[in-house]
Amino acid sequence: MTMMAGLKPAHFLWEMRGRVAVIRLNRPERKNPLTFESYAELRDCFRRLAGASDVDVVVLASNGGNFCSGGDVHDIIGPLIGKPMAELLAFTRMTGDLVKAMLTCGKPVIAAVDGVAVGAGAILAMAADLRLATPEAKCAFLFTRVGLAGCDMGACAMLPRIIGQGRAAELLYTGRVMTAAEGERWGFWNALHGAEALEAEAMVLAERLASGPTFAHGVTKTQLLQEWDMGVLAAIEAEAQAQAICMQTEDFERAYLAFVAKEKPVFRGN
Repeated sequence: MTMMAGLKPAHFLWEMRGRVAVIRLNRPERKNPLTFESYAELRDCFRRLAGASDVDVVVLASNGGNFCSGGDVHDIIGPLIGKPMAELLAFTRMTGDLVKAMLTCGKPVIAAVDGVAVGAGAILAMAADLRLATPEAKCAFLFTRVGLAGCDMGACAMLPRIIGQGRAAELLYTGRVMTAAEGERWGFWNALHGAEALEAEAMVLAERLASGPTFAHGVTKTQLLQEWDMGVLAAIEAEAQAQAICMQTEDFERAYLAFVAKEKPVFRGN
């Protein structure tokens, strides 16, 4: 198992609050764009989180009033012009690997979005398990506005499952901003909170999850991912097997004994 408490990333901020890890991009003067280096370091961080024994929940937070403005125009988009196909594919696979790492890290990921979450920033929010935002948050999958397809980093697979095919198609074709009110109404945002309360609300949710049966939360995350391409019968069988595994945990027994004693269970993630 890996310990993450001493992590000192070069390209984003890392903070541990109990068993909750808080990550935020750290270029607030430019609305927190991603670079080649921050993409790779975030990917590696989420890969390490899969084996982390001291982290139960991850919060992707905003910084300086913004979440993420996507790939940096000067540090990423400009240098990509004219590169050979092999190098372009290596880059696009690397960005997709960040999403894969988020989906397979075994920890619930909460996005707390203030200001802009556009381009790859919108993808980071999309790839989170739960998404909170401010009423002023602006989310846009604006790839077509820079001459690219809307199918970036899994957007064509994941966004329709969250907000529906027609709504996703409109956002991915047009690149327009999805307002916070639309996002909440469509189910993209789980809740909206004022800017002054956003991170506190994200931490309340994170701590609630961290105090729960965290081994079982990891199973839930795995099943949410794996059942995307299962038929209903296969999914029911997969969940039967997953639940039987959870029934072997001490947390399952702790919950029963607490119920009998009319007490609140104290879960320990095993």
